[in-house]
Amino acid sequence: MTMRVSVVFSVLLLIQFWSGEAEKFSVDGKVLILDDSNFDSAIASFDHILVDFYAPWCGHCKRLAPELDAAAPVLATLNKPIVIAKVDADKHTSLAKKYDVDAYPTILLFNHGIPTEYRGPRKADLLVRYLKKFAASDVSILDSDSAVNTFVAEAGPFFPIFIGFGLNNTIIEKFGIKYKKNAWFSVAKDFSEDLMVLYDFDKIPALVSLNPQYNERNTFYGPFEADEFLEDFVKQNLMPLVVPISYETLKLVKADGRKIVLTIVEDEDEERSRELTKLLKAAASANRDLVFGYVGVKQMEEFAEKFDISTKLPKMVVWDKSDDYLSVVDSESIEGEDQASQITKFLEGYREGRTINKTFSGPSLMQFIHRSFDIRMVYIIVFVVALLILIQSFSKGGDEYHAVPNQVQVDRASSSVSEAEIKEYKPGDKED
Repeated sequence: MTMRVSVVFSVLLLIQFWSGEAEKFSVDGKVLILDDSNFDSAIASFDHILVDFYAPWCGHCKRLAPELDAAAPVLATLNKPIVIAKVDADKHTSLAKKYDVDAYPTILLFNHGIPTEYRGPRKADLLVRYLKKFAASDVSILDSDSAVNTFVAEAGPFFPIFIGFGLNNTIIEKFGIKYKKNAWFSVAKDFSEDLMVLYDFDKIPALVSLNPQYNERNTFYGPFEADEFLEDFVKQNLMPLVVPISYETLKLVKADGRKIVLTIVEDEDEERSRELTKLLKAAASANRDLVFGYVGVKQMEEFAEKFDISTKLPKMVVWDKSDDYLSVVDSESIEGEDQASQITKFLEGYREGRTINKTFSGPSLMQFIHRSFDIRMVYIIVFVVALLILIQSFSKGGDEYHAVPNQVQVDRASSSVSEAEIKEYKPGDKED
């Protein structure tokens, strides 16, 4: 009897303890301060929580902090609130190690306790619009023209939008759940012919996909009974016709089962590259069994040079997302006037099997050093210089004193360099 009372009492104490921990966290619109003692409890307390792993000396972190402060009260008012928190990863190194934080800021979004790295916008208003997706319904029910237009406007440009006109919401509900992190899903129950003209479909039922960021629209008229065809349409429209390759879009591309026709250009922002993209869109529309993408050497040199960029650019390859890729015989470079014909020739050569299998090439030593010259290199160089000076001192046998920069001096030098290096504040900016 005494044993049972003791066990019950212990359980009650545990319940009281955990309840007390949970009560410490409230959705009050303020950024939570987390550490080793309360981190796990905070993650367990909220369905959605965005955690900023920062370092006090990090310039990007300092610019991010006021944006998070401004976004927090807005996100707290959502029907399903999203909480913002931060961790001093420079101080709480065990948490940083647990979540593989090796550069600052690292921002993780925990959805029901599962972390994914946040690579969206960092300005407060855009951050709010981006994060609303994760707290939204799997499928939104729209009952008027104005409801449809409002839904599209509030969804913003960050994710594709799927609207089922004249569809039962159960038909696309499974995809709304499966692809919740990647797109908005909705069903319009009542709408006018004017809306049909606006969204460019002429019969129902229809599933319309919108990609506001790339100004693309596609319509699927069925069959809706076969999940295979419907899911193919959804997957194909999660990405634009021609995908600009970045660290963010690589995740989407790799998750797709199709091979990638990758075009490598010098600079994707040049006018000639934009014109080439238009030609690639036409090819992509006619070859939906392949993903079409492009990457600029200027924008992602480390990735682009894996495909042997010593040949003339622009060039095309077919990549299966492994360490191997295919080059088409006599069609690798598409430099010249009639690029449309060269793209057609490349695709015909690939279809006919006139290909050469190649393996990723590694960066040259100088390119690697150039890319890797960051704060860690500063410390390494200081260490090597100090070591050489020490060896030289011993070899001379003299009593001459050699001054070596101390840690504070190195930190100050590193800080001044980092602040001057990057003036523009962009998503994904980090410091090691």
